[in-house]
Formats: sequence, C-alpha cells, structure tokens
Amino acid sequence: MEIETKYNDFHGQNCAAPAVPAGCSAHHCLSFGRSWSSRSERSRSAPLLLHLQVKTHLSLSSPVLRSFIFIESNKLETTSKYAFRGLRDLTHLSLANNNIKALPRDLFIDLDSLIELDLRGNAFECDCRAKWLMTWLKNTNATVSDVVCAGPEDMKGKRLNDMTSLQNECVSTDFILHQSVASESLSVDTFSYKNDVYVAMSAPSTESCMIFQWDHIEMNFRTYDNITGQSIVGCKSVIIENEVFVIVAQLFGGSHIYKFDDDQSRFNKFQDIEVSKISKPNDIEAFQIGSDWFFVIADSSKAGLSTLYKWNDNGFYSYQSLHEWYRDMDVEFLDLDGKAHLILASRSQVPVIYQWSRSNQKFILQGEIPNMEDVVVVKHFRIKEELYLAMTRYIGDSKVLRWGTKQFAEIRALPSRGSMILQPFSFKERYYLALGSDYTFSQIYLWDEDNKIFDRFKEVYIQAPRSFTVVSTDRRDFIFSSSFKGNTQIFEHIIIDLSL
Repeated sequence: MEIETKYNDFHGQNCAAPAVPAGCSAHHCLSFGRSWSSRSERSRSAPLLLHLQVKTHLSLSSPVLRSFIFIESNKLETTSKYAFRGLRDLTHLSLANNNIKALPRDLFIDLDSLIELDLRGNAFECDCRAKWLMTWLKNTNATVSDVVCAGPEDMKGKRLNDMTSLQNECVSTDFILHQSVASESLSVDTFSYKNDVYVAMSAPSTESCMIFQWDHIEMNFRTYDNITGQSIVGCKSVIIENEVFVIVAQLFGGSHIYKFDDDQSRFNKFQDIEVSKISKPNDIEAFQIGSDWFFVIADSSKAGLSTLYKWNDNGFYSYQSLHEWYRDMDVEFLDLDGKAHLILASRSQVPVIYQWSRSNQKFILQGEIPNMEDVVVVKHFRIKEELYLAMTRYIGDSKVLRWGTKQFAEIRALPSRGSMILQPFSFKERYYLALGSDYTFSQIYLWDEDNKIFDRFKEVYIQAPRSFTVVSTDRRDFIFSSSFKGNTQIFEHIIIDLSL
C-alpha cells in the first residue's frame, strides 16, 4: 500500500517525517497556537502534530476508512476553535495528558464520525466555560473518557460526564432600555386580543388613557387609540366573552367604562360609574370568582368608600361597599388557601383582609396584617407554591412577608424612603422585586433560591416611578416603568449566556 507522510509543526512549517506504520497515510496536520522566542527554540520545543489516516479492509469490496489524531502529553492548554473544523471523517481523537483547562465552544461540532474521544489527564475548570462540553457529552454517540474537574473548589474531583447542570447555570440577565414614551403615567395595564398585545397607560398630564399596540414589523409599541378624560389615574382592562372593556378611573368628572368597537377599531364609552360611590379613586383591581366578573375601586378620600362592582351581562353595577372612611390606597385580589381574598391597604390603618363568603356571596372582613402601618401598595406573588406579599411604604422600610400557618410573617425589610411601589414580577423562573424611589435610583432585586432571599441586582433611573408592569410579546419580555414626573420607560428583559 502506498504511504504518504505530510505534517506541520505549530507554525505550519514542513518537518522531517517520523516512522509511519505500514498501511497508514499521514495526510493532514493541525496547527495549534504557540509562540517561541527564536527559531532554534521552536525546533527544540515544538511537538509534532500528526493526523494519521488508517485504511483497513473487512473484505475486498468493503473498505473501512478511519482517521486518527493523537495530541498527547504536549502541555497543551487550549486549541483554536477551528482546530477540527471540517474533519467529518475523524473517528479517533486524543487530547489526553495535557494542561487543558477549557476548550473553545463547539470545538467538536464537525466531528460527525467520531467514535472515541480521550480527554483524560487534563485540568478542566468546570465553570461556565465547560457548560457547552457538558451538553455535548450528553448528546454525542462517541465513547468519551472521564472528564474530571480540577476546579472550581466545589466541583473538584467530580465527573463532568455525570452532571445535568453546573452550580452556576452560566446564564445572567439584564434590563436594557428598548423604548421611551414621551408622557408621564401613573399606571400601566396589558391585555391580549385576537393575537395582538395591547397596553393601556393612564396619563393624567395629557388627560388620557393611552392605548398602545405591539407592532410586529417595527418591533416596538405604537399608539393605537386614545381615551380622553379628566385627571385619569387608572386604566384597567377586562375581557368578558371576547369583548374588551377598559375601566377608566378619574379624579374629576366621574369614572367610566369603555368598550372596544371592532368595526371602528377604537374604544367608545359604554357606561358611567356613579360619582356618589367613588370620590377619589386610587387603584382598580379586576378579577373573576367562579363564572362572575368583578372589579374594585379603592377610594383614597377622607370620606372614601371603596366599592365592589359586579358584571350582569349588560354592564357593571355597584355590588358591595367596603372599608368606609379609611383612605384606601390600594386593593389586591389573591387566592389564599383555595379561597378568594381581598387585601385593602390604607394610609390610616394597617392592611385589612376580606374573605369571599360562598354562602353570602359577599366579602367578609376577616382580619388585619399587624405592625404594617402606612402601606401604600400591596402586591402578592408566588415562588414555587410559596405565597408572599410585597408591602410598599413611603416612609420607613418596605417589607416582604410570607404566608405560613394562618398568618403572614416578615422575611425581609428593604429601606425605601420615597417609594410608592415595590413590584414583584418574574421571567423564566427568575423572580424580581422592583423598588421605586422618588429621590434616587430605583433598585431591582433578584431572588436567591439557595439563601431564600432577594439580593440587590441592578439600579435603574426613573423619575418618580409609580408602577412596573410586565408585557410579553413575540417571545420577548418587557417592563413598562411608569413615571409621574418624566417619560415612561420600556425596558427589555434579556438573557445573557456567560458560557459564550
């Protein structure tokens, strides 16, 4: 059999041929980066890299072609990410007994015919740099030697082959500014209708409830409609039997309900809300109990009367008066131990809890949350079935509480002078708290699952923030940050792969 031998040193220079076994043809060499101070040192130190092609015969008519690369005991620390590019016939590769700590991402992507890979005797750092290799090891059909971790310390001695994930998932996140809306706002609500995503934003300075629609072509939020009024402080959407309603709360001129007209592609006034019931609306909460739809308006006036409204197929009507004379700032609907509840937060007393009575078909005052005076906003959220409350306080510390055995217990206090919103939200199993501030940067906290605590994650500057609202569309996630004194900012939540 004819034998040809060609190979290169580390710099691609031709070298003298070593002995090649009978039946072998060395026809390629690989170039790995390394430098020498002089040509004589290079000739002294450079190990030879051989790519040997061995041809054997199972029968006279059925040849089996095998390609080998052995780069062993060379003190190699890494390779070029293109080192094995295009070698689709390579069947056996050994990088054993070197000083490899990490390999370039997708180094073996072209090795379709690989049968055996030997990585023994290296000092792999099993951090984010090894994440791609861990994934590749689980998907390859090749036989691979043990890849033993030399670090980090908590991974030392473990086999990368056995791992399903790394302790550090090698994924981080960030919030980047996507769009700015040239308008102040107090609240933001979102709804989906006929496969489109909409946002309703209360803008008292322009005396309007601004309706935005996600533009699938331009990839931003564009103005769709504008509901005008007087000192609008809240816009809340409700979809009942494929009809879209927006409840518009106003400080003057009464509050109203608007209905979307498909033919005109706009919102038209549908119903007035009694002025005598609501003097100074501050928050709207819409929800469903069984098959019935409700909404509550929290009244913050001194003679306030927070009121529950119910849908009766023709419109909403006043159904139950709640919490008279307490200057309610916020109302939150939640499921607590399988039963519907309301929490009303007030400037004049601690938050109170109402429970829905199936027999009376009304909310019944059940109790209060002690030691939580001057709460301006209350929001609930869940982390792996655990129920929590985020309690916003303008003076003092805002609090995170967890539901335990029949009561809420404080687990974290957050300094929050000048805060009007502590908003929980989540993306892809990552849980955040956004703490607004009228005096300084707003803080975003991220949940640490190991320590069961929220840690400071990022600062964002928003003038007098009043709400943080999640809006998701086209596989993209956004946070609308309303501002009482500046432009409304739209941040996109992005995933950063640290293993790249």
